Amino acid sequence: MSWRYTPPNDKYSTNIGERYSPLYYQPTSRLDNSDQTTGRHLQRVLYYSMTPCRNLTGLRRTECALHDVDCDEVYPGIYIGDVAAAKNKSFLRMMGITHVLNAAEGCRYGQVDTGHSYYRDMPSIRRNNKDTIFRYMGFPMVDAPTTDISRYFYVAAKFIDSAISSGGKILVHCLVGMSRSATCVLAYLMICRKMTASDAIRKVRMRREIRPNEGFLQQLADLDMELKRNKNYQY
Repeated sequence: MSWRYTPPNDKYSTNIGERYSPLYYQPTSRLDNSDQTTGRHLQRVLYYSMTPCRNLTGLRRTECALHDVDCDEVYPGIYIGDVAAAKNKSFLRMMGITHVLNAAEGCRYGQVDTGHSYYRDMPSIRRNNKDTIFRYMGFPMVDAPTTDISRYFYVAAKFIDSAISSGGKILVHCLVGMSRSATCVLAYLMICRKMTASDAIRKVRMRREIRPNEGFLQQLADLDMELKRNKNYQY
């Protein structure tokens, strides 16, 4: 079962460039306020957090070379990977992946042209004495600071949460697995796991090198402030 989520507005949303340009960031002095989250603050968190070098759990070095994939489990049951991981069906079967979220669906430069038909032959996986049907979702995004990725935050969080709550495993990918896919996973951790943006970045960075672009970081900062206002997590 699969579907492609496209909001009613322009799917590439290049009309928000001014909002998510570097000029939109708050002055450095504002970072002293612990309740204020800005894109510049998250850039600093990203810069100063470290990513240890480690192999994928349960995967030997020879197998990594054999499958030629770049994929890491950044949270229990959640994997961030690149296009090679997404297109390698034998790798997905071996890892027990039941859900795929393509954060770069499309045929333009920098996008991944899979879609639901690509995974039509993926088998169901039996977990907890029941079959888990393979599911796919795709977001038609380009990796640009002007892309409005925030419109997908809650949809992505719901899809990822449905995979985890059903006992499955999900691969969230884009082209190289560093910006669009990472941003979707960070949004999930903030919305469903009640992490702050800073804590979510540190959590993922412990398992994988990620580099959301400056526009995506600002939108995560906006989400962080929204969740704080709504008191959806403690800060």
